[in-house]
Amino acid sequence: MGRSAGWIAAGTVLAKRGNPANPPHIILVPEIQYDVDAVLAKIKETVEAYKYCVMVVGEGIKNQKGEEIGADKDRLDAFGHPVLAGAAEVLKEIVQRQTRNQDPHRVAGLCPARRRALRQPDRCQQRFACGEAAVRAAVEGQSGYMVKIVRNTEPDGQVKWSTGLQPLADIANVEHFVPRDWISEDGFLPNEKFVAYAQPLIEGEVKFPFEAGLPKYVALEKSKVEKKLPLRG
Repeated sequence: MGRSAGWIAAGTVLAKRGNPANPPHIILVPEIQYDVDAVLAKIKETVEAYKYCVMVVGEGIKNQKGEEIGADKDRLDAFGHPVLAGAAEVLKEIVQRQTRNQDPHRVAGLCPARRRALRQPDRCQQRFACGEAAVRAAVEGQSGYMVKIVRNTEPDGQVKWSTGLQPLADIANVEHFVPRDWISEDGFLPNEKFVAYAQPLIEGEVKFPFEAGLPKYVALEKSKVEKKLPLRG
């Protein structure tokens, strides 16, 4: 994740299932600098073909000058960057103004709760494994690290994973971008290379146990351990 990294937006391409008619029809990611006129032309082309257009907009998308169109320069985040305040809303206004189209244009924000909703068994196992690795590292006195998922692809194409530790300095305030060759030449959709990377991340489904109509959660018992790390002022 990151303001200039389009992984979350790009991941929505999996909903197309390889069918150009399926939405989303356009996915704008921060790695590409977009010509507004080209975007408008693509929207028009899509509407003519399918009678509607669903577009996913990464918050950090830029214009041809490299400027973030949704940046609020009057407000800064914890890292000193201008706060991103609605790139999709800005684009909506541009589309309505340029096309003079009275048909409804709607913007739906992907809130954190939706982004974090995971239903795949592998992801649940990964979260558990990451938590376990973090606790083990803390008990062993290791500090300044972040737990990471190490992905390995077998010769037969099967994807396996394990956990590891990465120095936090390599991660904090550092962005990992979607490779340019994972995005179509015109910049409007992630291509088959992105799909091949992302598809294994969503496969599988976990069935939650329910009790009295609500998910049944595990009740954890608190178990204190001896303090290992010194207090920091």
